[in-house]
Amino acid sequence: MMRIAIGLVFVASVALAGCDKQKSSTGQPVGTPAALNPTVAASEPLMENARTLFKAIPATAPALPGNNTTPAKLALGKMLFFDPRLSASHAISCASCHNIGLGGTDNEPTSIGHHWQHGGRNAPTVLNAVFNTAQFWDGRAADLQAQAGGPMVNPVEMASPQTHVAEQLKGIPGYRDAFAKAFPDEADPISLLNVQKAIAVFEAGLLTPDAPFDRYLNGDAKALTVTQKQGLKLFIDKGCAACHSGINVGGGMYAKFGVVASPGAAMRPPGDKGRSAVTGLVGDDYNFKVPSLRNIALTAPYFHTGSVWDLRQAVEVMGNAQLGDKLAAPEVDHITAFLGSLTGAQPRVVIPILPASVAGTSRPQP
Repeated sequence: MMRIAIGLVFVASVALAGCDKQKSSTGQPVGTPAALNPTVAASEPLMENARTLFKAIPATAPALPGNNTTPAKLALGKMLFFDPRLSASHAISCASCHNIGLGGTDNEPTSIGHHWQHGGRNAPTVLNAVFNTAQFWDGRAADLQAQAGGPMVNPVEMASPQTHVAEQLKGIPGYRDAFAKAFPDEADPISLLNVQKAIAVFEAGLLTPDAPFDRYLNGDAKALTVTQKQGLKLFIDKGCAACHSGINVGGGMYAKFGVVASPGAAMRPPGDKGRSAVTGLVGDDYNFKVPSLRNIALTAPYFHTGSVWDLRQAVEVMGNAQLGDKLAAPEVDHITAFLGSLTGAQPRVVIPILPASVAGTSRPQP
């Protein structure tokens, strides 16, 4: 799937539990009164500068082009996200690698898939992934819908042949009504494409608003500590925000990992050339999607290799490899403190009761 390796790199976020009782597309209450009023005037120059570079995570999910959100589709997507029977072994679900209780990741260097195989890259967070310019480290999927289909049929991950996904679900009677309600205009709604659409709708609602940094962007000058503000200023002045900007503090562009200096083979294996495997362009060698730094404090290990477990070390590596700057210890401390302010309200998702298998349901493969 995907995760950290560029600029100053890190990941993720999600939200709920607020006083105003707004609902996200996961069906959970989100936000607080502080969350927020972007019309409040900036009370200090740093806040004003930050607002030109970053945006707060909203309380509600954006619309997905060509894939409208309905309660029935959302409920179906939630079931499918947690259902391990979409894998050949009936042991691996989307949630296995994108654990919502672990910042939308699995806290593994690389995810464990079918027959204990390991994926080639660290699994990126699913939280706030809807705001990324593309999905996967190399950007080979244009959106969440395209991404959702990849792992299911990948022989290293969930290992279900394309045709088997629909066959498997058609053999579970409880899914027939769920698909009919989610896609009422289709005569035969159980298909791999509709599985992808439903999962994308659920994932699009996995947002983490109301982080301290969001409150700061929306006018609360006290939302960040003095140390975090020092870190934010360094993050901007040193050049980190040249790549890690926008609503996700990353996720909006591609960049070479090792712009100034190679981070070494452990962090940038020579055999994984990143984006160039998709585009075929030599100039894209070792280019990767700049990861989101939202919820980065929750999503170790870091980089597309999952080779660094300490966020401070990741900051040091990126300063050297991307900026050519050997950051002083206090600078690393301040930037790391700022990154901690990117942890938002995590989604509170009740795991669904899944439709039961019956005698005619396809059996798990050994």
